[in-house]
Amino acid sequence: MPGPDNPRPMSTSAAFDRPSLPRRILPLFQGFDGPLAFAVFLLCCAGLLTMYSSGYAHGTRFYDHGRNMILAGTIMFVVAQVPPQRLMHLALPIYTVGVALLIAVALFGITKKGARRWINLGIVIQPSEILKIAVPLMLAWWFQRREGQLRPLDFAVAGLLLMLPVGLIMKQPDLGTSLLVMAAGLAVIFFAGLSWKLVLPPVLLAAVGIGLVVWYEPQLCADGVRWVVMHDYQQQRICTLLDPAKDPLGRGFHIIQGMIAIGAGGVWGKGFMAGTQTHLEFIPERTTDFIFAAFSEEFGLLGNGLLILGFIFLVLRGLYIAMEAPTLFARLLAGSMTTIFFTYAFVNMGMVSGILPVVGVPLPFISYGGTAMVTLGMGLGILMSVSKARRMIQT
Repeated sequence: MPGPDNPRPMSTSAAFDRPSLPRRILPLFQGFDGPLAFAVFLLCCAGLLTMYSSGYAHGTRFYDHGRNMILAGTIMFVVAQVPPQRLMHLALPIYTVGVALLIAVALFGITKKGARRWINLGIVIQPSEILKIAVPLMLAWWFQRREGQLRPLDFAVAGLLLMLPVGLIMKQPDLGTSLLVMAAGLAVIFFAGLSWKLVLPPVLLAAVGIGLVVWYEPQLCADGVRWVVMHDYQQQRICTLLDPAKDPLGRGFHIIQGMIAIGAGGVWGKGFMAGTQTHLEFIPERTTDFIFAAFSEEFGLLGNGLLILGFIFLVLRGLYIAMEAPTLFARLLAGSMTTIFFTYAFVNMGMVSGILPVVGVPLPFISYGGTAMVTLGMGLGILMSVSKARRMIQT
């Protein structure tokens, strides 16, 4: 008989009760980097405000932008559950498939507007987007395997692994994507310990080349002159950057209108939904590549400063996650993902402001575009995965 000295035995069902649904879901969110998530949330809010203003005449752009953000958030959540060790095992297959698809595009891809960038695999995809993630994955995997015994030859092999997809992407041609892939790959190589003695010569050579182009711009950009190392459209973009007033209603129209909109915003901006350059449709591509001009006109220098601070915090937080990563692979991967965010923001703001050539690079979380948003979601997921791995090791 049960009593004080002979308590009733616990039932088997009570001992093996399943935890409640919130307790089962909570571990999926534990380890998420709060400051990083908060910075991205604020940038997304800025993107939705700007898209509502600049895209209200574009049908469903605002709602589609919100849908793309939800999709990117879902991808971020899923990728964040994959530990860095599992990502390392996926590096070689993803890179191999990505390069194979680039070769397939070069052989029998779909051509649109003079560029062969897409392939039909039942659905039309742009394989170069895969390489934004696949290249840093592959290079981080390579340096992880060579950890502790790095030689100059290892950096040469890494350079070949980088230049193969970059060369295929540039041949499409797609200067913007090739620039992003190269930036992510070079970040991995640099963070792996590349000597400054090897970094400085190409940087100085590039600076001298830029100086010569600026100095001899009238001769180099004269009618009939063709540069051997660049496509015609790439040459035109550089010449337009140097002198946009040469063709103000043609090639220089984008840069001129972007700078006018930025200047028209002044210090405080014209106010939400009050941008004349934007709503009178003087700004081309005002919901995609040139959305920073629309933002600047309505929110002014103050808004620009806050937006830039948001991106600076995002980059610094990503570098902190990379610095605290538990393995070399995770550290290199997190550093390269952070470099992608920096390159996106810097190139977009630079081209809209007239200090860089116009290339097809969107502003993260602000510009409209589903493909870029998916890539950004994957990059954020990788940063969250590295952050979770660090916290799990600490606890």
